[in-house]
Amino acid sequence: MFGITRFGAYVPTTRLPLALIHGGRATDSGPRKAVAGFDEDAVTLAVAAAIDCLGGMERSTIDALYFASTTSPFREKQGAALISKALDLPRQAATVDFGGSLRAGAGALLAAINAVKAGQAKQVLVIASDCRLAAPRSPLERNMGDAAAAFLIGSDKVIAKFEGSAAVNDEILDVWRGEHDSYLKSWEDRFNVMHGYQDNMVEACRNLLEKLGRNPQDYQRAVLYGPDARSHGSTARAIGFEARQIQEPLFGQVGNCGAAFAPLLLVAALEKSTPAEKLLLGFYGDGAEAMSFETTADIEVYRPQRGLDWHLKRGEALRSYDSYLSSRQLEASEFDRRAGDGIPATVHFRERDTDISFLAMRCKSCGTMHFPACRVCYGCYSKDNFEAQRLSDRTGKVLSYSFDYFFPSPEPPLVVGMCEVDGGARVYVQMTDVKPDMLRCDMPVDFVFRKIHEAGNKPNYFWKSRPLTDAAAQDGSMQT
Repeated sequence: MFGITRFGAYVPTTRLPLALIHGGRATDSGPRKAVAGFDEDAVTLAVAAAIDCLGGMERSTIDALYFASTTSPFREKQGAALISKALDLPRQAATVDFGGSLRAGAGALLAAINAVKAGQAKQVLVIASDCRLAAPRSPLERNMGDAAAAFLIGSDKVIAKFEGSAAVNDEILDVWRGEHDSYLKSWEDRFNVMHGYQDNMVEACRNLLEKLGRNPQDYQRAVLYGPDARSHGSTARAIGFEARQIQEPLFGQVGNCGAAFAPLLLVAALEKSTPAEKLLLGFYGDGAEAMSFETTADIEVYRPQRGLDWHLKRGEALRSYDSYLSSRQLEASEFDRRAGDGIPATVHFRERDTDISFLAMRCKSCGTMHFPACRVCYGCYSKDNFEAQRLSDRTGKVLSYSFDYFFPSPEPPLVVGMCEVDGGARVYVQMTDVKPDMLRCDMPVDFVFRKIHEAGNKPNYFWKSRPLTDAAAQDGSMQT
């Protein structure tokens, strides 16, 4: 038996009330969508979802990482390798990027399942993540959101076994983004839904049902991609599903998160599933792909480190549309974060264990933790006698903080502070997802992978501290 053994998700804290898009006023109860912060992109979202998925497990056992996204920050550079380094996965792990289509997540999942089935890998981490950008105040902008989902594929302690798949491919210009386009482009909505989304999704799902000798009533949950709430519901009914079977598509809470949309809904379904439930998963993009899973008894035992529900409950709404435009650098007057040459490649290479993997060094003689790495222990003065310690899955507390009004930020001031990490290391880092009135010394924090700047016309990453909620703080350290 092979299939999904673990899962996790990440939804950015920031929410954009949909009323603001068309000049209305935000309300606490109105529909909204999740939007990445100014220091987030598809890579940082992917790292966060993977940490949620992998919490508590030994990462050296992962054989491969597959990253699916239509919005990787690099045109020619592997996002999967960067994510693997941030997660401190083995250097021997195979890394592959899947992109170019909203069905990239389906391709990554199937490739991982086939690799495990063929015996080429024992455990494969699959991450789907997207931060798509529509033109400000355009019809597309209302339904889109940002998020990521992660799955571990294996054959031991499977919580959702894979039963089969079916696909159709189609050449259609419905929604696309060209080589030099900053924003998504779209043809007329009715054409897109009727001749693109609905026709292909219905055909792929019916092909799968015929292949497995089943009908829609055999499934407890239908987990389907959808461009908007209305066409999502009508397509599910056209396949033959009843309202009680349809997984809530999260419009008005997260939005359509591209290649990560169907995977994110699968996470939502798995969080609520019980043993022996059948799930039909539907992807769309240049055709469609349908997959069938059945949950096992292990679904009752496993829970992600935080899960999708945790992220949905912690959203913070923006109070102005200008704040959103500023965070996405969509204003003509916005500061240019791409000035300068950026970090030299030689420096990046030399310090990647510190900057990307967030590794401290522990003295083997006296146990003193050092960050960044050094050759001589300042505790016992022994030389070159250290072992690496990963800090990214630990918690800590704020020792001191200050406000920086000069560093370019869409919502100044930028908060920086000294944090003591569980285990003894001290790190001086920027803080994120925090307001000045929240700050206090001894405040518990965890650490997240974020963009620092885009000097040199490329994203430059490091780790930031983030306040822990009361619920998360009670869990204590996340150290593996």
